[in-house]
Amino acid sequence: MDIKIETIMMELVVNGGNARSCAMQAIAAAREGKPELAWQLMKEADESIEKAHEFQTGILQAEASGEHLDMSLIMVHAQDHLMNAMTVRDLAKEFIKLYQTERSAAVIE
Repeated sequence: MDIKIETIMMELVVNGGNARSCAMQAIAAAREGKPELAWQLMKEADESIEKAHEFQTGILQAEASGEHLDMSLIMVHAQDHLMNAMTVRDLAKEFIKLYQTERSAAVIE
């Protein structure tokens, strides 16, 4: 693998953290009645997760091809960070939909 494992860990943490932040901001935007902003923030969250996933895939491919990779607590933390971001992103999508439905119902009443 051409990229150092430290770089990969940092990419997972940075992009995972960015995705989580965007998803949380998207929930706040939806709560404030700004669905367009919420979906734009979700697009940014998706892009950050995609970047992180590319690095994660590199690790998996290297290991699958027989390359030995030392796993450290920091790598476990980086993977956990990414998985947390993915969970928050998925929940944020549901929150945004819920806020949109709630607002639509309030307009009808």
